[in-house]
Amino acid sequence: MTPAETVHPEALPLPSENPFAARWETPFGLPPFAAIQPEHIRPAFDAALAKHKDEIAAITADPVAPDFANTIEALERAGRAMSRVGGVFYNLTGADTNEALQAIEREMSPITSRHWSAIMMDEALFKRVDAVFAQRDGLGLDAEQARLLERTHRGFVRSGAQLGAEDKARLAAINERLAGLGTQFSQNVLKDESSYALIIEDEAGLAGLPAFLLAAMARAAADRGHPGKHAVTLSRSIIEPFLTFSTRRDLREEAFVAWSKRGENGNESDNRAIVAEMVTLRAEKARLLGFATFAHFKLDDTMAKTPQNVRDLLELVWTPAKARAAQEAEDLAALAQAEGENGPIRPSDWRHYAEKVRQRTYALDEAVLKPYLQLDRVIQAAFDVAGKLFGLAFEAKPELAGYHPDARIWEVKEAASGRHIGLFIGDYFARASKRSGAWMSAFRGQRNFGGEVRPIIVNVCNFAKPAEGKPALLSIDDARTLFHEFGHALHGLLSDVTYGSLAGTSVSRDFVELPSQLYEHWFLTPEVMKAYCLHAETGEPIPDALIEKIKRAQTFNQGFATVEYTSSALVDLAFHSLEEPGEIDPLAFEKAELSRLGMPAEITMRHRTPHFSHVFSGDGYSAGYYSYLWSEVMDADAFNAFLEAGDVFAPELASKLKRYIYSAGDTRDAAEAYTLFRGRLPTPDALLAKRGLAA
Repeated sequence: MTPAETVHPEALPLPSENPFAARWETPFGLPPFAAIQPEHIRPAFDAALAKHKDEIAAITADPVAPDFANTIEALERAGRAMSRVGGVFYNLTGADTNEALQAIEREMSPITSRHWSAIMMDEALFKRVDAVFAQRDGLGLDAEQARLLERTHRGFVRSGAQLGAEDKARLAAINERLAGLGTQFSQNVLKDESSYALIIEDEAGLAGLPAFLLAAMARAAADRGHPGKHAVTLSRSIIEPFLTFSTRRDLREEAFVAWSKRGENGNESDNRAIVAEMVTLRAEKARLLGFATFAHFKLDDTMAKTPQNVRDLLELVWTPAKARAAQEAEDLAALAQAEGENGPIRPSDWRHYAEKVRQRTYALDEAVLKPYLQLDRVIQAAFDVAGKLFGLAFEAKPELAGYHPDARIWEVKEAASGRHIGLFIGDYFARASKRSGAWMSAFRGQRNFGGEVRPIIVNVCNFAKPAEGKPALLSIDDARTLFHEFGHALHGLLSDVTYGSLAGTSVSRDFVELPSQLYEHWFLTPEVMKAYCLHAETGEPIPDALIEKIKRAQTFNQGFATVEYTSSALVDLAFHSLEEPGEIDPLAFEKAELSRLGMPAEITMRHRTPHFSHVFSGDGYSAGYYSYLWSEVMDADAFNAFLEAGDVFAPELASKLKRYIYSAGDTRDAAEAYTLFRGRLPTPDALLAKRGLAA
């Protein structure tokens, strides 16, 4: 039986020309992207919503007393048609959107919110779930079934199932409004990003820019209707190297201001009022559910548990990071003064002078390093590390069509047996139809309940597209980003659990970054760099001396990087620790909080509030941006296990890593999972050493 034959997506009662009407007779059940048009989406959603309502009604109307099979497993089976439609739609709205899809997104966000509120607050349905939960100790459940029951019950309670009718109605209204606001926030940020371009028409405006950046800027200008010119866009793959290499301080400042002010330009895409309303509504939601603040509500279901635990970790690194950043700022100012710039270092200056200090201190020049970091070679490195650690093989499938010409598809197999593991889609280049940043998502998740279904996982990045016929070259940060997102992808691909709602990345928010951040470590090992970092022109492997420079420079500028990140996490936590936000002015609040923290004037938050998509484009990282640092405590400690073993591919450790972390989903508590891998919980020591902040 082929992988495609094991997949039976839910058909919908739709006209035959709608691709969601029937099972997809495609290799591996891949969505027929070329056939799916915007006009197909809304009818498919409507039909899927109706089908899901019928499935829920059948569960609540079941005359048989509630048990694990007819209630909890029945809920697992319900909604698969919605998952199929949503899996396609929401991936497209992030990676290749247009006005038609955005209009549907605005329409559907309140509709789907109402739909889920109705289900999660359904009194008859929760009565059945609660009855099963009450008898849990006598049901003879295995560990995964017990975990599913506990997570299902907890999900209902946290969604308001135990509230009275009036409070349920208010909570549903809040959820609906928050869904609409989050969608609008995200679309506003994308609009500001995609509409901005600093067009440079003369040679003087290009002073200091290396060849790789000139090529990317020329391509960006041509894509925007300015052939023969160069464009600075707000894609990190262009804006950050421009701020690094441009010797035109005036242009750096102009571009930086546009980047920093996304979402706060006083136009129709201004996000300040949206943020204020979201913060207020989230605080009210938390109170309805019995929590002091929204941060208390969100963190109650994480490894961190409480806002104080989060604050303790953030402040542990904030103090030494700020001290380190102050020293770094002095070094930059001294260099700038030596070059005739007597004013204070501005945020738009930092990257420029930091690169010069790095070159002088470590003789490490990004323009020299970049030719060794070819995109295709780094992709292959990520694949081959997965082969060494987890026994995977990747076979390119150029005959399979993705949702965009830039999207490439590979079949993932178990190398030893040839068993199909899943499909991996890589979509690496920036474009106006794609939101900024980098992420992993799934068109289809893994499950074994009711038959094996293997995942279809996508990584989306925003690297600069090269000139025709030229290789795409990455920065060291780009390469680490690719490995990071591929770590998330492996978390989805290697998932091997029974129930889909526990599969893959469906884990605690402050645990989900462990597999991704841990995977980054392998790229910077000599074993990987020597094999895959080959010069784009000569084919020569990266010299040992350059690897040593990279290694020595790893803690360079970490005061800046840690302050930039941690300030964002602390502001996020502060917003969501408000009990009564009242008539909050988001920018005034941000400014006051940064002043309280003693934020260095030379550095801005990595994500300023009006474009802080992690926190305000949805509920994912709200009160949770700290998660990267929480997971970094674990990833630094976890990689040390391999270093202590004397083999970065130590087979026994890799086997435990796969079993307890990458393939286990949410089948056990995160702290228990980490302890099973490492033998103990981590301490922050390895994190502080990794960032060069240890005393």
